[in-house]
Amino acid sequence: MSAVKAITSDDFARFSEYFYRKTGIHFDDSKRYFVDRRLTDRISATDSHDFNTYFRLLRLNPSGSETQVLTNLMTVNETYFFREAYQFDCLTDFILAEVVRYKRAGDPIRVWSMPCSSGEEPYSIAIHLMEKWAQIDRYEVEIFGSDIDTTILASAQTGIYSPRSVQGVPPNQMKKYFTKLRDGNWQICQDLRDSVEFVRTNLNEPADLSRFSRIDVIFCRNLLIYFDDMSRRAAAEAFYETMSPGAFICLGHSESMSRISSLFKVRRFGSTIVYQKPLPGEASA
Repeated sequence: MSAVKAITSDDFARFSEYFYRKTGIHFDDSKRYFVDRRLTDRISATDSHDFNTYFRLLRLNPSGSETQVLTNLMTVNETYFFREAYQFDCLTDFILAEVVRYKRAGDPIRVWSMPCSSGEEPYSIAIHLMEKWAQIDRYEVEIFGSDIDTTILASAQTGIYSPRSVQGVPPNQMKKYFTKLRDGNWQICQDLRDSVEFVRTNLNEPADLSRFSRIDVIFCRNLLIYFDDMSRRAAAEAFYETMSPGAFICLGHSESMSRISSLFKVRRFGSTIVYQKPLPGEASA
């Protein structure tokens, strides 16, 4: 097979605009090598010969399957258990105490991890709640894990992790919740695998978001850094619509909702900053 022609600047611009409309993820020129390499690989894999042929396939594929394959390749999935654990402490020490004040008997508490990557974050939340929240048995807790990458979601559902991924899990919790496999990896127990509902979600697709409602806590950490200002605002508004009044959203340490949207109240618990959807009659400021 002949070599694929180099991706031109015009090709890159056309693809970047298409991918942005589909996902909200913005690629600038600093990502040229990363994007070009993956485009070239898919051009070869689909026998498209050149960018124009492949781009036609990408746009006109009725099932959207090729767009999903490329999306899986273009997204970054690097995480580990109990990453930025101070926010999990904030969840059990402060946030949930406020959330339950507005719950009636039998109401579920809904926690959403987006993006959840290979599952470390939602499973960390589940373990932390089991270990640190004294009221866990009084409420039905529903945990959702979402990502745009279908391959990584399939990995999350298996719950198998490398020693590096679980190195932050305390030994007693490793013994309690994990089983060591013959290849040296670790698998999280079936009960915890069953406790998280994983679902493919694209924040740019209203149909994907329609399944989420009355969410009480969202962990959206290190996603919005890949968006431009317009996509960040749209994401903030989408999250806002899925949340219960008084619900909270936790961002990554380098992200600030105050620079994105005025919809949320800034809340500080100790040294941890989170953002809250105002209750009826409250102002966001």
